[in-house]
Amino acid sequence: MSRVSKPYEIVERALELSTADGCVVIADEHSSANLRWAGNALTTNGVTRGRTLTVVATVDGARGTASGVVSRAAVTADDLEPLVRAAEAAARGASPAEDAQPLVSGVAASPDFTDAPAETGSEVFADFAPALGDAFARARSGGRELYGFAHHLMSSTYLGTSTGLRLRHDQPTGTLELNAKSPDRTRSSWAGRSTRDFKDVDPAALDAELARRLAWAERRIELPAGRYETLLPPTAVADLLIYQLWSSTARDAAEGRTVFSRPGGGTRIGEQLSGLPLTLRSDPYAPGLESAPFVIAHASGDGASVFDNGLPLASTDWVREGRLERLTATRHTAELTGQPVAPAIDNLLLEGGGERSLDEMVAATTGRALLLTCLWYIREVDPATLLLTGLTRDGVYLVEDGEVVGEVNNFRFNESPVDLLSRASEAGRTETTLPREWGDWFTRAAMPALRIPDFNMSSVSPGV
Repeated sequence: MSRVSKPYEIVERALELSTADGCVVIADEHSSANLRWAGNALTTNGVTRGRTLTVVATVDGARGTASGVVSRAAVTADDLEPLVRAAEAAARGASPAEDAQPLVSGVAASPDFTDAPAETGSEVFADFAPALGDAFARARSGGRELYGFAHHLMSSTYLGTSTGLRLRHDQPTGTLELNAKSPDRTRSSWAGRSTRDFKDVDPAALDAELARRLAWAERRIELPAGRYETLLPPTAVADLLIYQLWSSTARDAAEGRTVFSRPGGGTRIGEQLSGLPLTLRSDPYAPGLESAPFVIAHASGDGASVFDNGLPLASTDWVREGRLERLTATRHTAELTGQPVAPAIDNLLLEGGGERSLDEMVAATTGRALLLTCLWYIREVDPATLLLTGLTRDGVYLVEDGEVVGEVNNFRFNESPVDLLSRASEAGRTETTLPREWGDWFTRAAMPALRIPDFNMSSVSPGV
C-alpha cells in the first residue's frame, strides 16, 4: 500500500507540496451500488469505487490574485506533486480572477476528518431487493411489466486549505425510478423516489400506484392544446423550481439579465411573487434531505467560487411567505450587488401550503382538470421571463368532478415557474420527491402538488 493513501493523508500531503500563496485541496471518495431491471426481471447489478482530487492554487500578483484549478481521477501518491504543480502553473499563467477573495480561514475541523471514507455496497438493497422481487410477481400476474433502476451513491468529501480548514462531509444519495408498461407498450406510467438508504422505499406501494394509473389509461381521450386547470405533482413542481433556483443569481439579476431583474435597475428582492404563503428554502440540515453544511466548489462559475470553499452554510429562505427574499450570491457577487452572501445549497423545499395529498386535491376538483405524472426535456426559452418549454410524459389524466376518467394525449407546455407561483390557487402537502428531469444532478427536494388554474399546454405531443 502506498505510504500516502488515505484521503486525509492525500489532502495533507498536497497542501505540504504547495508553493502557491494559497491552496485548497478537495478529495472526493465515491462508492456506488446499482440494480437494473426490465420486463419484471433483474438484468444487471454492480458496485464501483473511485477517487477524484481537485487542487486549487492561488497566486498573488501586482494586478490581483489568480487561481488555477486541476482535477484528476484515480490519484495515487506518485501523482500528487505533478498535480499540485499543474495547478500552480495554471494559476501563474492566468489573469487575475474576478471572483478573488481571501480564502476562508479559521480553525474549523471536522472530528472525523481522519476517518476512513464512508462506503456503500450491495447490502444497501438487502430489504429493497426482495420486496422488488415480490413486486415483479404481482406485476406479472396483473399483466404489466416493470422497468427501472435503483442507484445508491456514497460520497465522502475531504476539504483542506492552507488557511487551516479541515472539513469532511459524507453524502448518501439514493434514487429509484420505476416504469410500468402494458404488454403492448401503448400505456406507460412512472414513479420515482429519492432516498438516503432505501429503507423508506416501498416497491409494493409504487407498483400499486402504477397499476392504478395504467388502469386509468385504458380509456383514451384526445384533447386539443389550450389552457387547462392542471394538478402538478411534487416531482413536476421540483423540476420547475430547481430550474428557477439555478436561474436566481444575484449578479445576473442586478445586471438586468433575468426574471428577477427590476425594470429600471436593481433586483426584485422584496416583491410578492405568490398570493399563497409559500416559502421556498434550502437547509443543509433539513431532516431526510441533509446536504453539505459548507461550500464545496470544484470550479468557479455564475453561482459558485473556488475562493468560498469551506464557507459555512445555513438555512436560507429564497422566497418567504410568497415574497422574494434572497438570490444566490458568492462573497464576490454579494460585494458587487450589495446583497447578502447566500451560497447555493444542495437541497430545495417548498412549504407553507395546505395539508391535502395529491389524491385529496384530485377529489376536491370541480369541473375539468388535468393530472400530470411528470415533465421532461425542459429547456429555457426566454431568460427575461424564465419561460420554459418541455413535454409531459408517462401519463396525463383527465379529472372530471373529482374522479379520473381516462388518459389524454401528451402536450408541450410553455410556462415560467415564477408566473406559476403567482397563479397557483392551491398548494398541497409538502413531501419528499425525486425530480424526473434533473434527478441526475439534483435529488434532494421536498415539494407540494400545485393547482394551476390555466396551465399553458401550447401544443399536442405524440407518444406516451
